[in-house]
Amino acid sequence: MAVAARITPTHAAGWVLRSAVAADIEMIAELRATVMRADLERLGRYDEHRVRQRLRDSFSPQHTSIIMFDRELAGCVTVRPAEGRQWLEHFYLAPHRQSRGLGSAVLRTVLERTDAQGMTVGLNVLQGSAARRLYERHGFVVEAQDPIDIFMVRPPGAMASTPAKA
Repeated sequence: MAVAARITPTHAAGWVLRSAVAADIEMIAELRATVMRADLERLGRYDEHRVRQRLRDSFSPQHTSIIMFDRELAGCVTVRPAEGRQWLEHFYLAPHRQSRGLGSAVLRTVLERTDAQGMTVGLNVLQGSAARRLYERHGFVVEAQDPIDIFMVRPPGAMASTPAKA
């Protein structure tokens, strides 16, 4: 999944995906800590070391793409096969790149690829996270949940409800 792609929708022009390399790990760990801090603190689960270590422990360069916007790091996304589906993980956008359509543009690109493979996509999002709305707009539905996580799934070809910005 981590291949170069240039998509230029008018509301999020100028971004590309590049394949991740091992040297990206600390940059992504810092991005994860920044992006997830508020939700993890709200849930009483923020740990300054653990938030970074969980990324380090599961980092998979071969399944991860770095989102570049105007030649600067804008985020990352991992799509890896597991349990008979593709798992969307580590989808983080730098705070100053959120709510501008970039998340939707990247997610559309990822989902076009999984749809072409006929693959179901699963993910989990923290309870109360604003990211849940993005996933619902792109056809994800709740499969299960617990006090911390919501597990969502999207069958191949599920239609997005609206073309709204992320």
